[in-house]
Amino acid sequence: MTLAHWLPFAIASAILVAIPGPTVLLVVSYALGHGRRYAFATTAGVALGDLTAMTASMLGLGVLLAASAAWFAALKWAGAAYLVYLGIKLWRAPVGDPGAADISETRTGRIFAHAYAVTTLNPKSIIFFVAFVPQFIDTHAPIWPQIAIFEATFIVLASLNAFGYAMLASGARRAIRSTNVQRAVNRGGGALLICAAVFAAAWKKAAA
Repeated sequence: MTLAHWLPFAIASAILVAIPGPTVLLVVSYALGHGRRYAFATTAGVALGDLTAMTASMLGLGVLLAASAAWFAALKWAGAAYLVYLGIKLWRAPVGDPGAADISETRTGRIFAHAYAVTTLNPKSIIFFVAFVPQFIDTHAPIWPQIAIFEATFIVLASLNAFGYAMLASGARRAIRSTNVQRAVNRGGGALLICAAVFAAAWKKAAA
């Protein structure tokens, strides 16, 4: 693969991952609600979720979803329902000292799973990869090595983006000491996740 094929993909990917979506909202919401101690868990969940979605799309799942409205709708509604569930959980999350050390393997694993599920359960991402990645493939070179490089590039950029959002959001949270403000932040983040789910469902219905 030449630099002329890789660089446009890297630039386009960097722009795309920076646009806030359900995954970014989840990362920011957890950072605002729990601080930076879970940034690595959410970032790892995002990275694995993107890897799953890209690999599935390259293996043909994206073609299946594009051809089957029923499968697309089922996965879309599952993702939207999960976002609503997470939004309610964040809305009801307890508040306390932002500096308190409340790390547990169970909580970390759960947050990792949440980030993974939200990133993976987005059928638009899978179909997007099917349409996006081939635009940069050199048909005169072996295909699978190029796909591997593109996946690695996108995942690195998406992980750095998620971690950056988490750090910025947690930095804002560290300046907040009032439990009332923290509660408002949690509820605001929860409302954003629920709104993201409603918007995704409404957008698809309007586009149909």
